[in-house]
Amino acid sequence: MQQVAGSWEAWKSQLAQAVQLGQSMNLSQEELAKRAEQVGDFLASKIDPKNPEQKVLKELWEAADDEEQRTIANVLIKLVSGTKVH
Repeated sequence: MQQVAGSWEAWKSQLAQAVQLGQSMNLSQEELAKRAEQVGDFLASKIDPKNPEQKVLKELWEAADDEEQRTIANVLIKLVSGTKVH
């Protein structure tokens, strides 16, 4: 399994790569969001945040109910959809 990037920009690039991979596999927006929710649950429960932005995301994720987590997942996908990957 790939490690979680330490900087915010590297993390966004890593997430953009995952979104692009899902899109290349013809996953729908709903399927991408469902996968993002699964990753969010894993990260929130198993991975220590590497920067202040990830800490905020973890706190938001933990405070959110299922519907709100789905919204966060969709917003993150939207955030990185235009991101160039390195």
